Amino acid sequence: MSVTITPPEERTCELCGREERWDDEADGWRIAAEPGNVYCIHEWDINGSFVPLEE
Repeated sequence: MSVTITPPEERTCELCGREERWDDEADGWRIAAEPGNVYCIHEWDINGSFVPLEE
């Protein structure tokens, strides 16, 4: 049995609304639109409802 781990490709801060998308070329997160609050300690919406495992 093989399991594949699929990382998230997008995330949104639950506090300020900042949206980011994964950039494979940069190997990192990039801001998708507005930067939100630049002083926010971001709380991303990747939580227990996100399941990174696929069988």
